[in-house]
Amino acid sequence: MDCALQTCQKRFLRRHYAEAIPASKVHHEATDIAVLGGGITGLASAYFLARGLSKAKITIFEASSRLGGWLDSKQIDVGTGNVVFEQGPRNLRPTVPNGIVTLDLVRDLDLEDRVLMTSKNSEAAQNRFIYYPDHPVRMPGPGSSFLKNVSTFFSEPVFKGTFSATLSEVTKPRRSEALRDESVGSFLSRRFGSALTDNVVSAVFHGIYAGDIYKLSARTILPSLWETEWRHHSIMRGMLGNLFGGLQPIANGDLEAVKDIQRQPPMSEKLERAKKSSVFTFKGGIGELAHRLEAKLSGNMNVTIERETYVREMKLKPNSTTTKVQIITKESSTHKIRSSDFTHVISTIPGDILAGIVLNSGDINLSPLQQTSAVTVMVVNLFFSNPSILPVHGFGYLLPRSLPFEQNPERALGVVFDSDASIGQDDVPGTKVTVMLGGHWWDDFDAYPDEDEGACMAKAILERHLGIDDEPGAVRVSLQRRCIPQYGIGHDERMEDVSHRLERLQGRLRVAGNSYTGVGLNDCVRAARDVVKGLIDGTGKTGLESFVGGKKWSWVKPDELRKN
Repeated sequence: MDCALQTCQKRFLRRHYAEAIPASKVHHEATDIAVLGGGITGLASAYFLARGLSKAKITIFEASSRLGGWLDSKQIDVGTGNVVFEQGPRNLRPTVPNGIVTLDLVRDLDLEDRVLMTSKNSEAAQNRFIYYPDHPVRMPGPGSSFLKNVSTFFSEPVFKGTFSATLSEVTKPRRSEALRDESVGSFLSRRFGSALTDNVVSAVFHGIYAGDIYKLSARTILPSLWETEWRHHSIMRGMLGNLFGGLQPIANGDLEAVKDIQRQPPMSEKLERAKKSSVFTFKGGIGELAHRLEAKLSGNMNVTIERETYVREMKLKPNSTTTKVQIITKESSTHKIRSSDFTHVISTIPGDILAGIVLNSGDINLSPLQQTSAVTVMVVNLFFSNPSILPVHGFGYLLPRSLPFEQNPERALGVVFDSDASIGQDDVPGTKVTVMLGGHWWDDFDAYPDEDEGACMAKAILERHLGIDDEPGAVRVSLQRRCIPQYGIGHDERMEDVSHRLERLQGRLRVAGNSYTGVGLNDCVRAARDVVKGLIDGTGKTGLESFVGGKKWSWVKPDELRKN
């Protein structure tokens, strides 16, 4: 589609869908609100709604029997004590602004006494490894001398060819204006060469997205680098300018969130330390965040939680006074079908599922959401009674796409050294690790390994890579189906399209969650905050406003982001 046609299409969509609602009217009408999904985004959305609209009736619909979604911390009895196994996210980074938004929620939930921090000076923070080609390679950085870092960079095969490619980056022309998006792999290979991209970057993305860097969107996932290349004609030139007191890019929405945070009262001494930590979690695991939200919501008389209840259909129901949204649900246990009316709906379920629900309503077509795929990851937790079994210590190691097949026939993504990364969770000495398998490597699989096979694969990886042949005292295997959405090339423009389509519903349906604006836990909490803020103050109608017209940027001094 040529640029002129794209421009005409966007003008039509804005004109056809846009109908502003005064803020006071939105606030007044938001009396019965449905939240689809009881994962972390749904729970946080319901919590922010209950806090901001104290008189509103809020109903959470969750298809499964438990709340919390991918947050799933298990207390495991190993005979001599208990250990925490994380089957989903395991820690949080206090990034600005999303990580600080989560810390603010931690404060509001009175969870700070449960917080465990990992210092930036710890082994877990300073020792991060990539396995290549047949051993763990510590990434250069703090904790090693300058000479040691230089020696690693020039002696390890994982970095072969990256030095000259990095130096030559400043000589390469920036992308053409016609290039609207490209894959992370293509973008970084174009700027820095394939060696760094395939050996290092692909490993990092295995740890975050479990995805294929040659399918993931650079514009969506690396927006500041994408913008830096355009502004400075070079990523390195822009980064060096930032390093020596220059300006750094920040999305306008993020800058607004930073200013909101800076206006908040100072946090406690402990949470201020958490802001400066490498990562943080909770004594009982990351699932404590979901449990506390559930407890707060369960104690609120205006909140109803419907478990094991599927949303089958959703459609507008206009009448003489106002337009409501009719939701038809089915209970799993009784198969009872019910119909309920709501003034507003916030959907936090996967985007493709939402698109299927509204498909037959005739009110709206959200088919672009069906283009966002998701990968399946098998998580294998292992506990060994020997506390000295690891040959190296740190956060763990990741596996790049370029690793020889014989070193990774199981198609693992990485190994986390939990006993180093989350000190203080367990009441028994030993070594705790998590092996992550699958992701995009398993996209074409017709069937997945069962629990016994997954455990055997994890043990084979540990023996091959780390020389660990001890039998674990406890093993837990969990297959997380379609757990991480993949933001493919063109994601930003598809979300802009969806935002325009949602505007047709006049703010009655809004979306938030990991299908849209970020796959991390912090991203989900931030999305919940933003979608509720938009409903309450009338500044948003879809949850996807940040995509409309393309991301807007400000260039600020780094010190401006570190205030308070």
